[in-house]
Amino acid sequence: MAEIDKDTIFQALKSVRAEQAGTDLVSTGWVKDPVISGGRVTLMIEVPAQLGPELEPLRAEAERTLAELPGVEAVTVVLTASNPTGATAAPPPRQPQAAPQQQAPRQGGPQVGGHGGGPGQISLPNIKHVVAVASGKGGVGKSTTAANLALALARLGLKVGLFDADIYGPSVPRIMGLHNKKPGTRGDRIVPLENHGVTVMSIGFMVEEEAPVVWRGPMVVGALEQLLRDVDWPELDVMIVDMPPGTGDTQLTMCQRVPLSGAVIVSTPQDIALLDARKGLHMFRKVEVPVLGIVENMSYYQCPKCGNREEVFGHGGARETAEELKAPFLGEIPLDLKIRETTDAGRPIVVDDPDGAHAQAYGAIAQSVWKTLTGEAAEMGETPKKRKKPKFWFR
Repeated sequence: MAEIDKDTIFQALKSVRAEQAGTDLVSTGWVKDPVISGGRVTLMIEVPAQLGPELEPLRAEAERTLAELPGVEAVTVVLTASNPTGATAAPPPRQPQAAPQQQAPRQGGPQVGGHGGGPGQISLPNIKHVVAVASGKGGVGKSTTAANLALALARLGLKVGLFDADIYGPSVPRIMGLHNKKPGTRGDRIVPLENHGVTVMSIGFMVEEEAPVVWRGPMVVGALEQLLRDVDWPELDVMIVDMPPGTGDTQLTMCQRVPLSGAVIVSTPQDIALLDARKGLHMFRKVEVPVLGIVENMSYYQCPKCGNREEVFGHGGARETAEELKAPFLGEIPLDLKIRETTDAGRPIVVDDPDGAHAQAYGAIAQSVWKTLTGEAAEMGETPKKRKKPKFWFR
């Protein structure tokens, strides 16, 4: 197989004419450093904001050109726009929605067409519900919670996807046991991977695990949007989005551009984490995304040998915050060595110990989320896809 390097890529792109700039694509300075992983190439083209809408044919031509190079197996070229002032244009407003506690249950979920997307939103026609799992800060176990929530929903007999939106620190490939795996392609679409009954997509499949992603905000947003659009998603009852930590421009734009059905906030009980969790909750409410509830992670530690319980980070803070902010409280997940070990091993606790207490806790959260989304009780064992009734491991 021919060796692919950056010089080869740039040389090939010199044959692509950028008529708007009156020169070849490379000479414009719009092409950013490509990321090469085996035979897969990921490339950013950052163009002036005023030219963005008319340059999609340029992006497509660049992608075709690189795909023809010997040794190239798959190419993802992302077109993103930079604002001359350094500011990002305000995203279009969402259509107002009622918060879950004020909203009548949507029996059976939306129509089979899925998320068509409102004005300015990404169309996800095969996906019925998109749920963001977020935190105001990192280190609270958000990705672990997102993965186990997705797996618990799948245990209810639902068709579930997990999208890793954390460009700077994608951990979902390792958590889901897909470390060093690469997605395939079908025509011009990326075919997502699957494990433990969940469909998975992450930028981590496209770049080396230890390679830093040194992209600016607009490039990150462009990459996320293109990953969502260019992936050949199957029909899904629900997609869980593992959001990047914080409440910055990337998070806000994702809220506006992705047709979210709701958000789950993850926090530890300590006051510092809860301050940031409040910011995350208020961000979702500001853009009128329903908050489905708050999860208290690392809620307590119970010694497996003597049974002694220690509240390492305090206890009950997330429940009190939920009550104060009139948001549902979804449950407590303990600080436990087994959760950490199974997560690192690529077999999250819901898969590794499906009959255990921790899986029951995640299962109860999944039940609450699904019932809020659809008005359907998971205990009935009826699923939209008429799958075989699952064995429920929680009460």
